[in-house]
Amino acid sequence: MQQHAHRISILTSGQDLYEFTDTVASWLHETGIVRGLLTVFVRHTSASLLIQENADPDVLRDLLAFLRRLIPEGDPLYVHTIEGPDDMPAHVKAALTATSISIPVESRRMVLGTWQGIYLFEHRRAPHMRQVSLHVIGE
Repeated sequence: MQQHAHRISILTSGQDLYEFTDTVASWLHETGIVRGLLTVFVRHTSASLLIQENADPDVLRDLLAFLRRLIPEGDPLYVHTIEGPDDMPAHVKAALTATSISIPVESRRMVLGTWQGIYLFEHRRAPHMRQVSLHVIGE
């Protein structure tokens, strides 16, 4: 059994979904792991991860629009507002999505569906440098 770890940085330019599937696939191939389990983890509380369709950009636009409507900025319910009107909604969005995902590995590749990609979901309006940790264990 082997294991490898790696960290990548993703520069965001505001609320959006940023695909980084190819970066992960390239690193995974370099590890030499043939079969195992890959964990992807974002090290932030106002960003998240998801596996989503990467063929039609309308899917991503609709996801952004849905979460903006579901979790609006400026809700009087929020007490934590010191970091700006987008901060507490970003925390709620991150709580409802995922900070960690696991992906099976077979034949040195992630077992993803045809249209699936790995995305960093930036929930803040301002640019951020996000850190994503990768860990694979297998043989």
